[in-house]
Amino acid sequence: MRQTGCCTWIFGGEDLAVTAARVRRVGLDGVELHGDVEGLDPALAGRILADQGLAVFSITPFGADIAHPDAAIRQAGLDYYRRLIDWVLKLENGTPRISVHGIVPRIRPVSTQAEEDALLIESTQHVCDLAAQAGLPVVFELLNRYESHQVRTVAEGLALLEQVGRANLKLLPDAYHMNIEEADPAAALLAGGEAIGLYHAADSNRGAIGDGHIDFAAQLRALDTIGYRGPIIIEPAAPGPDPFNTAKGEGFENMLEDILTRSVRALRSLGDEIRHGEVSGGRSA
Repeated sequence: MRQTGCCTWIFGGEDLAVTAARVRRVGLDGVELHGDVEGLDPALAGRILADQGLAVFSITPFGADIAHPDAAIRQAGLDYYRRLIDWVLKLENGTPRISVHGIVPRIRPVSTQAEEDALLIESTQHVCDLAAQAGLPVVFELLNRYESHQVRTVAEGLALLEQVGRANLKLLPDAYHMNIEEADPAAALLAGGEAIGLYHAADSNRGAIGDGHIDFAAQLRALDTIGYRGPIIIEPAAPGPDPFNTAKGEGFENMLEDILTRSVRALRSLGDEIRHGEVSGGRSA
């Protein structure tokens, strides 16, 4: 089975040492670390994770509006990425992918779609160039229409890669978002091919793998077909309102730990079944 990890941001403001212990306990191999460059010492974060035997697979941005028509706001976003890349180099824990996406939750342009799409291309080029100087790969995360008005499908992502034209940029599709945006998520992954640089997983209800109706067997087979060897980053949310706030009330962290445990078990079961030719299609375990 390929390596698995989870996003640390799902645990809200929990101390990283506590989160790292949870991640190790559920059997994950690493994390997608929240890029809180102001609130988290990178050297300390790297040591905490290394002590638990956890790799840093990727970094999700704290929040950066790199496509805003206001030049000052856009520059603030680019300045954040410059600080983020410097911060990542101090982690001393692998060569994590730097994640880029449109600002969440802006679902319509401030100016025009065409202007902001052009600004997104220009800014993504800038981030890729900064990352390339540091020897870091970049992935563009594809979000759904309720979180972003920019680049929501693999097809749109492939067009973005061509327009950006940077060798260190690939795509980050997410099973939960694809469930909304793609007519056939597995076919979208196949179309993405070598352009897929990272993969996120949560079921259709943003819960544990197997709790919803997503056909993970088909998606895992597609990842095998395109030769994707990277990790699966599990990114669920505890039940409750407000999708942009991970803290769902008392005990939500323990609920997430259970969701991760069951997701790892489901992925391992599906992987075994696929290897033995026992899964032909239909919804996941």
